[in-house]
Amino acid sequence: MTPESTAAAARATVYGYPRQGGDRELKKAVEGYWKGGVSAGALHETARELRRANWRQLADAGITEVPTGDFSYYDHVLDTSVMVGAVPARHRAAVEADALDGYFAMARGTQEVAPLEMTKWFDTNYHYLVPELGPDTAFTADSTKQVAELEEALALGHTARPVLVGPVTYLLLAKPAPAAAPGFDPLTLLDRLLPVYARILADLRAAGAAWVQLDEPALVQDRTPAELNAAARAYRELGGLTDRPRLLVASYFDRLGEALPVLAKAPVEGLALDFTGPAAPNLADLAAVGGLPGKRLVAGVVNGRNIWINDYEKSLGTLATLLGLAGRVDVAASCSLLHVPLDAAAERDTDPQIRRWFAFARQKAAEIATLARALTRGTDTIAAELAANRADLASRANSALTRDPGVRARAAAVTDTDARRSEPYPRRAAAQRAHLGLPLLPTTSIGSFPQTADLRTARAELRSGALDRAGYEERIKAEIRAVVAFQEKAGLDVLVHGEPERNDMVQYFAERLTGFLATRHGWVQSYGTRYVRPPVLAGDVSRPAPMTVRWTTYAQAQTGRPVKGMLTGPVTMLAWSFVRDDQPLGDTARQVALALRDEVADLEAAGTAVIQVDEPALRETLPLRSCGRAEYLDWATGAFRLTTGGALPRTQIHTHMCYAEFGDIVGAIDALDADVISLEAARSHMRVADELAGAGYPREVGPGVWDIHSPRVPSTAEAAALLRRGLEAVPAERLWVNPDCGLKTRGWTETRASLENLVEAARQVRAEVSAETA
Repeated sequence: MTPESTAAAARATVYGYPRQGGDRELKKAVEGYWKGGVSAGALHETARELRRANWRQLADAGITEVPTGDFSYYDHVLDTSVMVGAVPARHRAAVEADALDGYFAMARGTQEVAPLEMTKWFDTNYHYLVPELGPDTAFTADSTKQVAELEEALALGHTARPVLVGPVTYLLLAKPAPAAAPGFDPLTLLDRLLPVYARILADLRAAGAAWVQLDEPALVQDRTPAELNAAARAYRELGGLTDRPRLLVASYFDRLGEALPVLAKAPVEGLALDFTGPAAPNLADLAAVGGLPGKRLVAGVVNGRNIWINDYEKSLGTLATLLGLAGRVDVAASCSLLHVPLDAAAERDTDPQIRRWFAFARQKAAEIATLARALTRGTDTIAAELAANRADLASRANSALTRDPGVRARAAAVTDTDARRSEPYPRRAAAQRAHLGLPLLPTTSIGSFPQTADLRTARAELRSGALDRAGYEERIKAEIRAVVAFQEKAGLDVLVHGEPERNDMVQYFAERLTGFLATRHGWVQSYGTRYVRPPVLAGDVSRPAPMTVRWTTYAQAQTGRPVKGMLTGPVTMLAWSFVRDDQPLGDTARQVALALRDEVADLEAAGTAVIQVDEPALRETLPLRSCGRAEYLDWATGAFRLTTGGALPRTQIHTHMCYAEFGDIVGAIDALDADVISLEAARSHMRVADELAGAGYPREVGPGVWDIHSPRVPSTAEAAALLRRGLEAVPAERLWVNPDCGLKTRGWTETRASLENLVEAARQVRAEVSAETA
């Protein structure tokens, strides 16, 4: 069957849209509210205007069914917890006193109450707030937000579809509440949760919803028979309701696999599937189960996670095949457009031809509409678009930017020896202890210090020409001197220069490596009000000149204590960029690793004794299905070792990882062969230390004792208690004391107090350990 032969008009739709606005209006309004400068009413009005603008943009692009409920002040999973009444006991009083302030307290914590744990949304760089559920959790329906946003869209004349996190994914993403008995499984609460979803669905139907989308991305992961049975039961029950809208169950990020027949048989009216990247096998899987006769299929053929233009002819071929497998085929992106920037047209500093290779959220909406039009009316109706698309794809493929013969020859010549330190860890550890002379339980920070308004102003003035290069560099030197002096006074053992010259831990390096392109307005939400501008990795990578040596050696000249050189590792450079899709990721990682290897050598030659190569994305980039993990971990750990393999034995190599589930990659962490690893541990109460100890991890570990994603200042007693908890898993001679992550987003007041408390906690526990030893 060809696109020309379809009878029903294909709808164009998306599952979600960037929330921040063209000038990050939401970030500014929320942070203004936190500071007391923006009222709750003004914040709500900003949010309404952003939602209206989003729907208007989508409609203008040709999207015929807009999403509602995807907009969030902080996180859509947190919104789901509020929707089903899953508020932890410690936050109930705050929520009852003021719903908005209580919502933000769950997200960020207060000085008195810890926030919800935060971790990565599947294999993306978006962070969600982890629900805390226990056997005593009493769910209650609150559809206020979902109904209100649906009614807003309908009142503006849009065809709208509410989008909710599905009940199975919500429970699979949850963690047991602190008071829950060991082994408690939140999925056992499914029968208690389903009536709440039934009530919300009825409310949405009463408000005018013809369709409701229930997102179940957790079903693309490896699932047990019991979990698949739970999914079958959930959708048998929800599908059997009489007072409900039609249901569209959506999955994305990978193939559904064994969950596909479960959902195909469920009494729901539609499925939304991803047909890009790792999810491309969904096409064959769908044919194998006999398709979806009589049901709606929303086909995600436009990549919602990367910024390259769609290949129209390839997508139309997929859509043509799908027409024979479902009762109705509509067109969408593979997932929410939350994961890409808003508008490529704003990148006026980018070469116009290169800009034509980019499709941000607004351009992807137009691509979806174009494909839907071709599916409905035939490819002749988009002849001009097809010709332009072919030309743009050819322009990118043939560009000199994409290939560098010298880079490729060097990468091809790499041997196994290049990715191996010259001495095993025990000999390195002895050499490092002798060289560095650090105390028991050494203290350090992760890298960055607060990026103050003065620093941001200085960068803006440099860009505008209001400040010359010499003046800018004097400001950077002054900031480094202040950071080093504070760390010495506070008593930290291994210092950092604070990274005042860096705009972002990935972008800074991308701007100094060939093959990368930077954006000016390509903001993407990482968590809450934290937005990043992922670089675009468009071609082969090399390092024209040293990138960090000058500022690291300047800082070292200010102190007799060791100063860490700070680099971002090759896997994170890929994961937090919009990576090229025209060669295997492992090949690209090897190129980045060789560039960073040169930087390690130059830092070492300049006298840097401690070098940290951050890999916070190692876990988040892990394939969602186990069948792809061995290959990924092989090239990912190999790229790290290639970066650090040339370092001398006495040079101490650190790495760092952020919020993630580490239990299933302990072997890979060992394979990195780093001398010291620092990890998130404060919100998870040192769970990672237990995981590493249980796996017999033999090297030094710094599980964080200060949660830097919250404005709370941990007391000395709190940090000491976490440190003692860490000592239950890791011997004192291998335990470091540090925050969870870098301090870029924190203010100086809380940074000073927290680090001073951290150092004092280390002193107290160090004394306790020494006394016990004596």
